[in-house]
Amino acid sequence: MRSDMLTSILNDLNGTSADIEATGIISTDGLMMASALPANLDEDRVGAMSAAMLSLGDRTAQELARGTLEQVLIKGDRGYVLMTHAGDEAVLTVLAKPNAKLGLIFLDVKRAASSISEVL
Repeated sequence: MRSDMLTSILNDLNGTSADIEATGIISTDGLMMASALPANLDEDRVGAMSAAMLSLGDRTAQELARGTLEQVLIKGDRGYVLMTHAGDEAVLTVLAKPNAKLGLIFLDVKRAASSISEVL
């Protein structure tokens, strides 16, 4: 039941923008809770990388006195990876195209993370 609700939130998020290529909800220890990933992406790898990057981002924000971490954004030549907390125990990871309209994606991701937090 809960996993169906999480999958529904991801499907809604993927439908909000053609620029979003994939999404996943990962526990803070790196286990995939729900995903809408293409077949060429390994869930375990996405989960582990997301948890590691968010943990590093948390520590960096603390060590450099930047306050509480809100999100981690990685820009590559083939697109973006956006990670944000979705409650205390989960991470929402979004893969977006290189020409994505990030302002709209940030807004949609914030709303989805809030919905995920309520479900968890």
